[in-house]
Amino acid sequence: MSGARDRGLHDEIALLARSLNSQKSADMDVDNLFSEVTDTTVRILPNVQHAAISLVAPKTRRVRSVAATGPVPKNLDQLQEDLRQGPCLESIQEQITVRIDDYATEDRWPEFIRAATAATPVRSSLSIQLYTHEAEIGAMNLYSEHPSTFTPHLTELALAIAAHAAIGVATARSADQFRTALASRDIIGQAKGMIMERFNVDAHAAFQLLIRLSQERNTPLHLVAEQLVRRDHPVD
Repeated sequence: MSGARDRGLHDEIALLARSLNSQKSADMDVDNLFSEVTDTTVRILPNVQHAAISLVAPKTRRVRSVAATGPVPKNLDQLQEDLRQGPCLESIQEQITVRIDDYATEDRWPEFIRAATAATPVRSSLSIQLYTHEAEIGAMNLYSEHPSTFTPHLTELALAIAAHAAIGVATARSADQFRTALASRDIIGQAKGMIMERFNVDAHAAFQLLIRLSQERNTPLHLVAEQLVRRDHPVD
């Protein structure tokens, strides 16, 4: 990805963040916020043709698809609801980012993969846990019609979008949730800075290390960051 293209993507993400954060929580409709996120994501991320937000009620475990950019992500959400398996459910239940590089060779969730490849043109995907609310758990799902679309760099951009979306949702839900999301973003920034200084790496490499630790420990990203910061700067 060229430097100019990369700067353009970051500019677009910054515009989305300002749009989400400039809206007053009293006037913000969460479904409209989600639609802005998925529409922008499909527009700015290369080779990402489809997106949706999946919401699951913890008590019923039923999948509700919102802000879908078309019938394809709705179909995939319905398949996961019917089969009770798939990357979105895995992301929500395990609080991790789930990537499928190639649906043609993927061996997890065999029933879902067979149905998805038969019914849709999707060949790779990325599912990111978006937020946790007392009534619903959410994930942002991005789909590509090409294999191996979600490189580490593209994944980082998608995670940045998801982080801003989470902050926007928190604003819409309550000021308290907003402060929590903002604190999570700040603690991730602190952890990145510590890794950059300690290992003499750039911001991208530091963030990738945090993601890897989150996945290996099966722990949300902000909690991994908090653990690293508190280990070096314990609270008396």
